[in-house]
Amino acid sequence: MKRSIQPVAAGLLVAAAGAFGFTAGWASDPPVQKIRMVKVSSKRYEFIPAQLTLKKGETVDIELSTEDIVMGFSAPELKLRATMVPGQVSHLRLTPQEVGRFDFLCDVFCGAGHEDMNGAITVVE
Repeated sequence: MKRSIQPVAAGLLVAAAGAFGFTAGWASDPPVQKIRMVKVSSKRYEFIPAQLTLKKGETVDIELSTEDIVMGFSAPELKLRATMVPGQVSHLRLTPQEVGRFDFLCDVFCGAGHEDMNGAITVVE
Protein backbone atom coordinates (compact mmCIF):
# COMPACT_ATOMS: atom_id res chain seq x y z
CA MET A 1 0.00 0.00 0.00
CA LYS A 2 1.50 3.25 -1.16
CA ARG A 3 0.86 6.49 0.72
CA SER A 4 1.07 9.94 -0.73
CA ILE A 5 2.34 12.85 1.32
CA GLN A 6 0.62 15.41 -0.94
CA PRO A 7 -2.66 15.50 1.07
CA VAL A 8 -0.69 15.88 4.30
CA ALA A 9 1.46 18.67 2.84
CA ALA A 10 -1.63 20.44 1.47
CA GLY A 11 -3.29 20.22 4.90
CA LEU A 12 -0.25 21.71 6.58
CA LEU A 13 -0.16 24.57 4.08
CA VAL A 14 -3.85 25.36 4.68
CA ALA A 15 -3.33 25.26 8.46
CA ALA A 16 -0.25 27.51 8.22
CA ALA A 17 -2.08 29.98 5.97
CA GLY A 18 -5.01 30.10 8.41
CA ALA A 19 -2.70 30.69 11.35
CA PHE A 20 -0.80 33.38 9.45
CA GLY A 21 -4.03 35.10 8.39
CA PHE A 22 -5.31 35.11 11.96
CA THR A 23 -2.06 36.54 13.28
CA ALA A 24 -1.81 39.15 10.53
CA GLY A 25 -5.41 40.32 11.11
CA TRP A 26 -4.97 40.41 14.86
CA ALA A 27 -2.78 43.50 14.86
CA SER A 28 -5.32 45.48 12.82
CA ASP A 29 -8.41 44.64 14.90
CA PRO A 30 -10.03 47.65 16.61
CA PRO A 31 -9.37 48.02 20.34
CA VAL A 32 -11.75 46.09 22.58
CA GLN A 33 -14.36 48.35 24.15
CA LYS A 34 -14.55 48.13 27.94
CA ILE A 35 -18.00 47.28 29.20
CA ARG A 36 -19.06 49.10 32.34
CA MET A 37 -20.86 47.02 34.98
CA VAL A 38 -23.93 48.58 36.61
CA LYS A 39 -25.38 46.66 39.55
CA VAL A 40 -29.08 46.86 40.36
CA SER A 41 -30.52 44.95 43.28
CA SER A 42 -34.11 44.70 44.39
CA LYS A 43 -36.14 43.87 47.44
CA ARG A 44 -39.78 44.38 48.21
CA TYR A 45 -40.69 47.07 46.89
CA GLU A 46 -37.71 48.94 45.50
CA PHE A 47 -34.82 48.89 43.05
CA ILE A 48 -31.44 49.97 44.38
CA PRO A 49 -30.44 52.26 42.76
CA ALA A 50 -33.70 53.43 41.25
CA GLN A 51 -31.98 56.04 39.05
CA LEU A 52 -29.29 55.07 36.52
CA THR A 53 -27.32 57.52 34.37
CA LEU A 54 -25.73 56.09 31.23
CA LYS A 55 -23.81 57.65 28.35
CA LYS A 56 -25.11 57.46 24.81
CA GLY A 57 -23.10 54.86 22.85
CA GLU A 58 -21.45 53.34 25.96
CA THR A 59 -22.07 49.62 26.38
CA VAL A 60 -23.09 48.60 29.89
CA ASP A 61 -23.81 45.27 31.51
CA ILE A 62 -26.69 45.65 33.96
CA GLU A 63 -26.24 43.02 36.66
CA LEU A 64 -29.55 42.25 38.37
CA SER A 65 -30.11 40.51 41.69
CA THR A 66 -32.94 40.21 44.22
CA GLU A 67 -32.92 39.50 47.93
CA ASP A 68 -36.30 38.06 48.67
CA ILE A 69 -38.76 36.98 45.94
CA VAL A 70 -38.96 36.60 42.17
CA MET A 71 -39.23 39.98 40.48
CA GLY A 72 -39.04 41.39 36.99
CA PHE A 73 -37.00 44.19 35.45
CA SER A 74 -38.58 45.77 32.41
CA ALA A 75 -37.61 48.91 30.46
CA PRO A 76 -40.05 48.66 27.54
CA GLU A 77 -38.77 51.66 25.57
CA LEU A 78 -35.25 50.17 25.60
CA LYS A 79 -36.55 46.66 24.87
CA LEU A 80 -34.97 45.30 28.07
CA ARG A 81 -36.55 42.50 30.12
CA ALA A 82 -35.24 40.03 32.71
CA THR A 83 -36.59 37.86 35.49
CA MET A 84 -34.81 38.29 38.81
CA VAL A 85 -34.60 35.12 40.93
CA PRO A 86 -33.30 35.08 44.54
CA GLY A 87 -29.78 33.63 44.68
CA GLN A 88 -29.18 34.14 40.95
CA VAL A 89 -27.68 36.99 38.96
CA SER A 90 -29.19 38.09 35.65
CA HIS A 91 -27.46 40.26 33.05
CA LEU A 92 -28.76 42.69 30.45
CA ARG A 93 -26.41 44.30 27.95
CA LEU A 94 -27.30 47.74 26.65
CA THR A 95 -25.72 50.30 24.34
CA PRO A 96 -28.11 53.26 24.42
CA GLN A 97 -28.36 55.10 21.10
CA GLU A 98 -30.77 57.84 22.15
CA VAL A 99 -30.57 60.57 24.80
CA GLY A 100 -33.54 60.77 27.17
CA ARG A 101 -35.28 59.31 30.19
CA PHE A 102 -36.52 55.72 30.05
CA ASP A 103 -38.63 54.24 32.84
CA PHE A 104 -38.17 50.74 34.22
CA LEU A 105 -40.46 48.76 36.50
CA CYS A 106 -41.08 45.43 38.16
CA ASP A 107 -43.35 43.42 35.88
CA VAL A 108 -43.81 40.39 38.15
CA PHE A 109 -46.40 40.96 40.88
CA CYS A 110 -44.46 40.97 44.15
CA GLY A 111 -47.02 42.16 46.70
CA ALA A 112 -48.90 45.20 47.99
CA GLY A 113 -46.20 47.75 47.02
CA HIS A 114 -45.65 46.35 43.52
CA GLU A 115 -47.27 49.29 41.70
CA ASP A 116 -44.71 51.71 43.18
CA MET A 117 -41.66 49.63 42.24
CA ASN A 118 -40.04 51.56 39.42
CA GLY A 119 -37.10 53.69 38.40
CA ALA A 120 -35.52 55.47 35.46
CA ILE A 121 -32.53 55.23 33.16
CA THR A 122 -31.30 58.63 32.02
CA VAL A 123 -29.12 58.59 28.91
CA VAL A 124 -26.84 61.61 28.44
CA GLU A 125 -24.42 62.68 25.68
